[in-house]
Formats: sequence, C-alpha cells, structure tokens
Amino acid sequence: MEFFRIRKDIPFMRHALVFNVISLVTFLLAVFFLVNKGLHFSIEFTGGTLLEVNYAQAPDLDKLRKQMEADGFTDTQIQNFGSSRDVLIRVPLSKDAETSKVGERVMASLMKVGAGGTAGNQADAAPTLKRVEFVGPQVGKELASDGALALLLVVCGIVLYLAMRFEWRFAVSAIIANLHDVVIILGFFALFQWEFSLPVLAAVLAVLGYSVNESVVVFDRVRETFKKKRGMTTPEVLDHAITSTISRTIITHGCTQMMVTSMLIFGGPALHYFALALTIGILFGIYSSVLVASPLVMWMGVSREQFIQVKVEKQEAVV
Repeated sequence: MEFFRIRKDIPFMRHALVFNVISLVTFLLAVFFLVNKGLHFSIEFTGGTLLEVNYAQAPDLDKLRKQMEADGFTDTQIQNFGSSRDVLIRVPLSKDAETSKVGERVMASLMKVGAGGTAGNQADAAPTLKRVEFVGPQVGKELASDGALALLLVVCGIVLYLAMRFEWRFAVSAIIANLHDVVIILGFFALFQWEFSLPVLAAVLAVLGYSVNESVVVFDRVRETFKKKRGMTTPEVLDHAITSTISRTIITHGCTQMMVTSMLIFGGPALHYFALALTIGILFGIYSSVLVASPLVMWMGVSREQFIQVKVEKQEAVV
C-alpha cells in the first residue's frame, strides 16, 4: 500500500557523512548525560515503599507534597493513578527510617491535609489505604541485572537473525543503529531526570524490535535492487531502496505514533514515561534505520557480488 510514489530517487547517500556526524554528536551527548547525571531509577530498581490511597474527593497533590516534605519525606513522588481520587505515592528507601513504619508515617502525614484543600467533613477528607508494597534493595538489583540481561539477549538475537537473513555487514550496521536509538532514549531520561521504571525498560526493548523491523524492510529492498538492476552503483541502490520505501515508512510510523500519542495524552501518569520513551524511540528509529544503518552498510563495502551466486559449470570428464 502506498499513499504516493516518488519517481526520482532522493540522493540520501550524497549526504551520508553529514547524517552520521549528526548521529555521532547526538550519541556522544547522550553518553555524556548518562555518565554525568545518570538515570533516575524508580523504586522498582532502587527499593522503597509504594502506597496507593483513595480519597472521597480529589485531593490537592501540591499540598500533599508540601506536607510530606515538611514531615521529613524527601524525593517522594506523588501522582494520580487511574482517577483524580486515587493517589500513588512512592517513598524512596531510607537508611534512617524503619521500613515497617513508613506506611504508617505516610498515612499520618496525609491525614493532616484535607481533600481538595478544603475544611470539609473529616471523614470525606481522610484517605483510605488500598495497598502498600515494599521493594527491597536486593530485589531492585535483581530487576536491574535482569533488565540488562534481557537487553543483551535481544541485541544478540537481532544480530543472529540479520546475519542469517542477510549478511554480516547488515547485521553490524543494523545493531549499531538500533543501539544508537537505545542510548539516545536513555540520554533523554538522564538529561531531564525522568523516572526510569520497568515500563520504560519495556518500551526500550520494544523500540529495539521496532527499529530492526524498519532496517529489515530497507535491507530487503537493497537486496532486491542489487539482483534486478545491474547498472546501479551501491549508493544509487541504497538511495533507490530508501526512496521506494518512504511511503510505507510514513504509513507505518505515522499510525504507530498516533497510538503512542494517544497513550501519552490520555494514558495518565502510569503510561506517561512509557509512551514518552516510545515516542523518542520511534522518531530516532526512523532516522537511524534509514540514515545511519544504510551509510554504514555502504562504508563496510556491500556490493552486488555478495548477493549473486556465480554459476559454476561442470566440466565433462575426458575419456
């Protein structure tokens, strides 16, 4: 399916060096922010206490934050969860605080603030504890190591798949482009100190698979063009492959981004950073799969001879 067809190939490879310099600068900036600022891990990774409370009326979150800060809770995250009357509270692990009494202290602090900041019925203003969970530091370390292992296995699987389907040059260039996307996503989260949680990790893994899909589409067209058109140079083949798949790229990424944008706007705090990571990954995934992976393949020396099997004529035995 195509919305439009471009008759003349766009000379992307003519500006391949510019595209890769932009990618390198962006990548180095992301690494710089990761090293200097680091990721702001959620309590799933660092350990802490999570409470979900319910109010009869929508509470004023700013007043809740100020009250908890006044009561000695630092770096506490308070946000709506599901509805304006449900509040999710994350309290980081503290060496001084007794973990068994953190929930009681939080509820005592919340009781000091009326719902919506009004002096209404005390029964209506009082929060109701729905659940409380404690995540120990050891569990957080296991989750972090399991997440890193999952990321490594996905990368190895992608390299193996592309090497079997195409050729090692395509596998190397695709994985460099995809890791470029992952590092940039992490760089954004480090720069703005957005919370890095398990849903965000899931989004990063999803971006890896999503980006490699775009690379496979372009590489398939490259292989097809090499076999069908003999008079084209390698840059011309890459330009033709990218140009001929632009319509498909716009349709696929446009529809996906519409769904992700819906989650970003209407999904609430629970899906906000998940959708944000997907948005960054989709935007940079288009760029890297097309304008990073393809130049790398060209510079690695891909050629038509690698896709054409030379027929060897059998010599008849002389009696």
